[in-house]
Amino acid sequence: MSQAVVGTAGHIDHGKTRLVRSLTGVDLDRSPEERARGITIDLGFVACPLPGGGRVALVDVPGHERLVRTMVSGASGIDAVLLVVSAVEGAMPQTREHLDILGFLGVPTGAVVMSKVDLVDAELRELALDDIALTVRGTFLEGTPILPFSAVTGEGRDAVLAVLASFGPRVRPLRGSFRMPVDRTFVRPGFGTIASGTVATGTLTDGAAVVIQPEGHPARVRGLQVHGVAANQVVAGHRAAINLAGAGDLSRGASICVGPVAVTSIVDVAYRGVGGAAPPDGASVRLLHGTSEVLGRLVAIGAMPDGSASVQLRLDTPIACAVGDRVVVRRSSPMMTLGGGAIVDPWAPRLRPARSVRHAEELTRLFTGDPTPWLERAEPGGLAAKEWSERTEQAPPAVLGDRVGTPSWRETCLSSLARELEAFHKRSPLARSAPPKEVQRGELLALGERAFDALVELARAEGLIVISGSGIARAGFEVSFSAADRTRLDTLRRQFDAAGPLGLDTKEIAAQEIGGDVPALIRWMEAEGELLPVAGLGWVTPAARDRVIAAIRGHLKGHDTMPTAAFKDVTGLSRRGAIPWLEWLDRNRWTRRVEDHRVAGPALTT
Repeated sequence: MSQAVVGTAGHIDHGKTRLVRSLTGVDLDRSPEERARGITIDLGFVACPLPGGGRVALVDVPGHERLVRTMVSGASGIDAVLLVVSAVEGAMPQTREHLDILGFLGVPTGAVVMSKVDLVDAELRELALDDIALTVRGTFLEGTPILPFSAVTGEGRDAVLAVLASFGPRVRPLRGSFRMPVDRTFVRPGFGTIASGTVATGTLTDGAAVVIQPEGHPARVRGLQVHGVAANQVVAGHRAAINLAGAGDLSRGASICVGPVAVTSIVDVAYRGVGGAAPPDGASVRLLHGTSEVLGRLVAIGAMPDGSASVQLRLDTPIACAVGDRVVVRRSSPMMTLGGGAIVDPWAPRLRPARSVRHAEELTRLFTGDPTPWLERAEPGGLAAKEWSERTEQAPPAVLGDRVGTPSWRETCLSSLARELEAFHKRSPLARSAPPKEVQRGELLALGERAFDALVELARAEGLIVISGSGIARAGFEVSFSAADRTRLDTLRRQFDAAGPLGLDTKEIAAQEIGGDVPALIRWMEAEGELLPVAGLGWVTPAARDRVIAAIRGHLKGHDTMPTAAFKDVTGLSRRGAIPWLEWLDRNRWTRRVEDHRVAGPALTT
């Protein structure tokens, strides 16, 4: 069963770690440096038992300004927050920055813990309460409990535990690709690499093959834990530890993934600035996403329907991300939080001035839940059906095989097929039909084999084309011969009749110098059944075939078998002509070879 993951946040030395120790008995300042300096440097995690059973996972994050990245790493996966504010100092700059960041990250709920109340009198306590209430006004913590607390006297401990018990895990997507941003890694002797984090999406089972993104490095799961307990499976929302084989150099900022995940250096974001400030167009920024921090540049696009701004972030290093992922944007120098928001399009094309208006319009449609811009951008080849299902649960507007697109895309494909087929008929007016590969040209080349086959079937079903043998033709198309072509046909017919069972091959036909497009005439005669191919000879007429079969039938009426020599005798063929014929007869089941003889095949006896 999923447990809530609750983070602590607040200014340095306001008592976050002492709060966790009071609730759990565990000191999360574990490193010598943390103990010596009296501040939390890295993320700390501990299970907190609750009255009446159950527990929550507490994440203690740093408060120092220089460690905001680590703070975001811990806060990205939490379900609720305890904002810790000292009753002695009140809200400080990092208090407000953490509060802004928590809002940008979409943390849904929480409470405020007013710490160190044993160090102030009643009057200062009231002033601190007023200061906190003013600080959280207009934020997601407005109206939530403000809990006086002392790690020294124990005041407020029960109230904090009661509030923790009221928090539940937020709903996270179980479908789709598995993704877990890594916030801690370590090597345990006898086990190897262990990575921990909060599962963002999907499900992972023990033994599964995974990919470490954005590097694309493959690895395998060799053990799972959920909130410190061994498990066979982890799902979205779980606080998980994954033992990996072959993980390589794994560090915070990586994501453990299964299935298609967007790995990109360009994302479009619905952005809100601190205090409502406009996005700094063209500024060099640091993007904090999940547990990663990357440099990049911010480009302003326009406005969103909800009053936020739309921006494009062009990153120096790719990130593994998804629609709805929360981000924080900070200035590179001086270090300060500028704003944040949610990724709207992780597959965004680079913003070009010439199409900036259209880009903004597409982004607005994506923001309002219309996924068709992804299909429009994927034309003319359409979008892979698997990619579509990863991006949205909506049914695709149009499907061709394993590709999806808009209805207009499908109609455009049909028009392209008709146009290419008409061009083929003009190039080859004597061909009854076109081989499919001959018309898969231009924009149709963007379609894969399955999608093109589906397009052909759709065109047939709508009466636009007909299937002719192994080729296709425009509905109603008929070969139209000129007077010269008809003369050439008559000449070819006479020559093939005269050749009899020996037939004529390409060289022999060319030697006649008939003129015109003789290969096309041959194809037409073959399609009409006037000629049939015999490998090794060329083409023969049906009448020649019938003569050969009649000779075989006559011989086998008085004999059980027919040696090659007997076949030559009854047909008058030399060895050059006899061997190709015998092989053709065997393939077509007129005869069956038994050692060096032939016996009647199924086609001859029926």
